[in-house]
Amino acid sequence: MLAKDLKDRSKVDEIVLTVIEKGEPRDFQSKWSGASGRVCDAVGQDEEGESVNLTLWNEDIDRVEVNSKVKITNGWASSYKNQLQVSTGKYGKLEIVE
Repeated sequence: MLAKDLKDRSKVDEIVLTVIEKGEPRDFQSKWSGASGRVCDAVGQDEEGESVNLTLWNEDIDRVEVNSKVKITNGWASSYKNQLQVSTGKYGKLEIVE
């Protein structure tokens, strides 16, 4: 899958991205479930050079650096503040591939 194939509120079977930007992590607490943790905004670029926002959660924040190549399987794409973003979601997995 490529960045251009992503659609709002849709499953991401598999996407490989090179992380080109990574923001500062911040703490969050869910309004709905009360769950808490850390989240970090990043930007990933696919093999065609298209970029997409990438949301990193909890332990993935420390594993991923700028220039890391990551593969997200069983992830999720959604719009947040009118920007499409991809993340592992509840059931997905993030792997460092290079």
